[in-house]
Amino acid sequence: MCETGNCGCWHEYPERGWIQFLIMRILYEKPIHGYQLLKEIEERSCGCHKLDTGSVYTLLRRMEERGLVESKWEKVEGAPERRVYRLTSKGVEALKTGLESMIKRKKLFEDLLSFYYENFGKR
Repeated sequence: MCETGNCGCWHEYPERGWIQFLIMRILYEKPIHGYQLLKEIEERSCGCHKLDTGSVYTLLRRMEERGLVESKWEKVEGAPERRVYRLTSKGVEALKTGLESMIKRKKLFEDLLSFYYENFGKR
């Protein structure tokens, strides 16, 4: 799963990997189309992540190439067809593994924060 090591994510820049975990989490809950996904990301990140439409479709395409998501065209009456994405079993496993890695990292972050407050936070 991990192209850059055993970190639980496949990108060197964590933010990009976290966005993909957020996408997988959303798709785990329900299959949706790209525009809905953009809105969900913005809402769940409290407005911190407003992705370009092209960026999210590029991420989805790459995730689909890796077998993490799959898509199909859905007919909508009175509107153009739209591509609906859903998480695959491989995507579920990648999400689970990545979240387990985040739990381990959280312990390290908590230790670093404690060190900061003990040594620098009082200044």
